Amino acid sequence: MFADYSAAELTSIFAMQGFAGLSLFSVFVLMALGLAIIFGQMGVINMAHGEFMILGAYVTWLTSGFFSSHLPGLFAAYFPVAILLAFLASALLGGAVEWLLIRHLYKRPLDTLLATWGLSLILQQAYRSIFGAREVGVRMPDWMMGSYAITDMIEVPINGLFVMGISLLTALGVYLLMYRSTWGRKVRAVVQNRPMAGAVGINTQQVDRVTFALGCGIAGIAGSAFTMIGSTGPTAGQLYIVDTFLVVVFGGAQSLLGTIASAFTISQAQSTMEFFLSGSMAKVYTLLVVVGILMVRPQGLFASRIRH
Repeated sequence: MFADYSAAELTSIFAMQGFAGLSLFSVFVLMALGLAIIFGQMGVINMAHGEFMILGAYVTWLTSGFFSSHLPGLFAAYFPVAILLAFLASALLGGAVEWLLIRHLYKRPLDTLLATWGLSLILQQAYRSIFGAREVGVRMPDWMMGSYAITDMIEVPINGLFVMGISLLTALGVYLLMYRSTWGRKVRAVVQNRPMAGAVGINTQQVDRVTFALGCGIAGIAGSAFTMIGSTGPTAGQLYIVDTFLVVVFGGAQSLLGTIASAFTISQAQSTMEFFLSGSMAKVYTLLVVVGILMVRPQGLFASRIRH
């Protein structure tokens, strides 16, 4: 596979593919952060997580069209507004889903899997009915176009750097919220001992609802990032749901650092191998390596230590 390339060419290829994988890394991080909160903290297997991402992508597309048609002078500033709206739309839908469906299924993970899989099909059909079956693309502002030339062969896309910055800021925000705030302490108390948390006055139902809504809202931000690397369609979220679960499990279900490290490792491995192999074979080899590591270390890269 490498015999046809010189050492200099291989170095350039790995560097180029590494930079190309930054956008995929950003989407993986945002998707996995939301899923890690829902799955890792709440034990809910949310198979509709990809559809919350696509809701954020459609909101970004609608915001782009609105600014283009009604506020052309402010079009350059539409993307931050779209990210905020995508977060709010996905979080509100997530809160409604938790109240209508998920709250009845806690401690029944297989039931949450089946229920959210059905929800995924419902949302896909709803998107198809509302937005149409054809994929749509988002027009980017001029300042997000182009790239920085590192060398003659390596260029870094500006939109990729912007989206990666959003991912890192979101990860920092989640860290501060979960580990440096009163609300984060409540969440961890409910996770470790729900009856005792309720006994000391914590509203466990409210914690559950806000936690689920937050995870879905972060998926909405991932949808905004997704519009930078692909077109949006009713079933596009299903392309990422398996990879997202893989990132969360490989990194450690309750570890924020593990989620980020796992997302970077998997995205870079896939991006690099896709240059030499087909996209499907790159996913297969990545999956085989991850499964092999999990057989040796089933708790993931970073295991959370919980005192009992």
